Amino acid sequence: MIGKAIRMERILDRNSGKTVIVPMDHGITMGPIKGLENMRDTIGKMVDGGANAIVLHKGIVKAGHRGRGKDVGLIMHLSGSTSMSPEPNTKVPVCTVEEAIKLGADAISVHVNLGTEGDTLMLAFLGEVSNQCQNWGMPLLAMIYARGRKVANEFDVKVVKHAARVGAELGADIVKVNYTGSPESFREVVDGCPVPVVIAGGEKVETDDDLFRMVTGAMEAGAAGVSIGRNVFQHAHPEEIVTAIGRLVHEGVAPEAAKEAGAE
Repeated sequence: MIGKAIRMERILDRNSGKTVIVPMDHGITMGPIKGLENMRDTIGKMVDGGANAIVLHKGIVKAGHRGRGKDVGLIMHLSGSTSMSPEPNTKVPVCTVEEAIKLGADAISVHVNLGTEGDTLMLAFLGEVSNQCQNWGMPLLAMIYARGRKVANEFDVKVVKHAARVGAELGADIVKVNYTGSPESFREVVDGCPVPVVIAGGEKVETDDDLFRMVTGAMEAGAAGVSIGRNVFQHAHPEEIVTAIGRLVHEGVAPEAAKEAGAE
């Protein structure tokens, strides 16, 4: 589909075929956390650092997420929940595909937590959105995690590769999952998923070296890139860390070379 292919080039770099996505949809879940107090300023830093795309909720776009500088791929997030909810892992619909299109989105994203009480509803919503995205020629990013009473370890390769496959099976164009901790184990995830896979940044890491090892390991395993939020927008030097990650993802440089971008 031509429309979807054109929009995908606003998410995946047309030369490397890889992507650096910065999700900044945390405001619904956790409020204006550090780094997201002034959205336009933070988004500007992410773009200046070389991010390919950002993930936002509709209200931030309506308020004016850009107004200066370079353009950036816009992924509109369609589901959400708050940390105050008795079931915070159950993400509910908060936007529609048509609404996202009207606001200028280049792609759509949906969050599913497998193993929670509401996972059947989240899967149904993902399937519905997938159909709408196909009709409109919109790329779909599925953020899929395994979190629930039956999940002993959400980073276990068995559950992560299952999560990735769920996204692909339901029609996602890109799947976002947890990194499993090593290139060898994450290669199982990539090999079992017929669409591009990107890794989540997860909780705040201790050092830049920890972050670089995770990104490098994922790329060695065949990942299509990263989707990292707090570890970049809460960094002491957010613009520089995005640039460094971009070098790892698009150029395949060693972590030592990425540091030369000024991440430390």
